[in-house]
Amino acid sequence: MTTLTNALPAVLLAAAVMLTTPASAEVAMSGSLTASRACPALQSIRKKTNPGDVALDVGTTYAVVAANKSPADHYLLVVPGADPERRWVETSCGSLSGAAAAAPRDTGAEERKSAGQGGGIDAILAISWQPSFCETKPDKTECRTQTADRFDATHFTLHGLWPQPRSNAYCGVPEKDVTADRTGKWKKLPAVRLSAATRAELDKVMPGTRSNLERHEWTKHGTCYGLSMEDYFSSALNLMRDVNASPVQALFARKLGGEVTSGEVAAAFDAAFGKGAGARIRMSCAEDPSTGRRMVGEITIALAGSAAGKRGLGDLMLAAAPTADRGCPRGVVDGAGAR
Repeated sequence: MTTLTNALPAVLLAAAVMLTTPASAEVAMSGSLTASRACPALQSIRKKTNPGDVALDVGTTYAVVAANKSPADHYLLVVPGADPERRWVETSCGSLSGAAAAAPRDTGAEERKSAGQGGGIDAILAISWQPSFCETKPDKTECRTQTADRFDATHFTLHGLWPQPRSNAYCGVPEKDVTADRTGKWKKLPAVRLSAATRAELDKVMPGTRSNLERHEWTKHGTCYGLSMEDYFSSALNLMRDVNASPVQALFARKLGGEVTSGEVAAAFDAAFGKGAGARIRMSCAEDPSTGRRMVGEITIALAGSAAGKRGLGDLMLAAAPTADRGCPRGVVDGAGAR
């Protein structure tokens, strides 16, 4: 197991970091933890994932970002050199110092929002870079038919609009449909009924409809969003228009075949949707099974408030809390059919 010896500058040890992540209902904290055990530093508590097989270095002090709950059994630390650098460790792994009392995620939300820090997180918009997805799932219908001149070769595609917390799923859904969804039998799920115009746009912006992705997204997530099928997908498509008409799409189109950094992507979101928007995203990467390249696969965007109607993506992003885990630091912008 690899240990990291990078000690944090002293100025960081007392810094209060008020960040949350859309993946869990953690509690913001500040201060530092000095490691007394070489504990594994996990990316996910639930899945026990540990990219890079990272462990704490005994005697090293790490900045504390959050606790997983109150009372806590895990702390979220900044672990320099790890990828991603924000990692969960058990509370017994060291001693706290200078730690502020933990506060629930929504405490002071209005004050943080007025200070430009955002409030809570009501939903996540997940946007995909389809060529990367197709490198990993080449047998999918939408991937077998992808061409370099099709919309999804150079524009972001809709994965889903997910109400938070993530446990908010399958609202009022019969057990047989929950089972079908969880076992990947999406064709057996109820059909999504949309107007002709919305259906046509969805088929373009969500190429996964060729594999019944929209049935899965409605069954698991849309049923909990509080809108009709038509309004739910129309709202998501409105947000996708904002993304694909922005400097974010232009950046990816310009970088086709090359590498993009998370900093460049965050800057593009700031330019498109206002200063601070780039702090509300997480970039995920996937490994190309044939070449080993690390490709940008998806960006998840934190939102606060309802996406119903014509409310813009920027307003929803800036109303949300920043994300604690920014994801992978860099990746290739894959092109359609590239190997």
